[in-house]
Amino acid sequence: MLPALTVARRELSGYFATPVAYVFIVIFLVLAGALTFTLGNFFGRGQADLQPFFSFVPWLFLFLVPALTMRLWAEERRLGTIELLLTLPLPQWQAVVGKFLAAWAFCGIALALTFPLWITVNILGEPDNGVILAGYVGCLMVAGAYLALGAAVSALTKNQVVAFVLAVALCFVFAAAGSPVVTEFLTQRLPVLAEIARALSISDRFTGFTRGVVAARDLVFFASFIGFFLFVNAVVLDHRKAD
Repeated sequence: MLPALTVARRELSGYFATPVAYVFIVIFLVLAGALTFTLGNFFGRGQADLQPFFSFVPWLFLFLVPALTMRLWAEERRLGTIELLLTLPLPQWQAVVGKFLAAWAFCGIALALTFPLWITVNILGEPDNGVILAGYVGCLMVAGAYLALGAAVSALTKNQVVAFVLAVALCFVFAAAGSPVVTEFLTQRLPVLAEIARALSISDRFTGFTRGVVAARDLVFFASFIGFFLFVNAVVLDHRKAD
């Protein structure tokens, strides 16, 4: 894994070499705070917890993570530097994993910078910090799932805008798959698809983490989801080397 970590370190430092990283973090923190304290009715609930924050994070990531992943491979392909990267003396899958780990670490940094919210609820009351920690783990899992999907989409095209739109659309499908509107509609027509939609719903899996339940089945789901789309990413790159 050393080559993958080398790629990850290079990519992560590359994020902070441009204003893009800082803009992403500022937008995320501003939106997270604004939504938590306004639409989330943080003070009106009378409870010292971060449920309002966690309820918005998957939907913030729905737009911000594709904005992060749209350049992962599309930019490399557009600039022609992908050939150089793929001819380096390292397995292709390690380049894929390295880029993913860098983006995941970046999302982890953005999440870590929301620590004032955690401090705030501990000042205002006595929250269950174990539940909050589990919620943050869930946020990181959701970010990883979106990143893996977005990276696979980015490998399909040279156009970053196309990569962004497709990634948002696909992430939305997995985020909304378990919503009552979707499941009720499918239950009335195709019950089997309703069960599949619930099983593939990222939002449903995330809900358990926000309640403090870190279930093995949910961890396996996210690990499998991430692994599958990283595999798709590698396959796409292998078949489109000459593009």
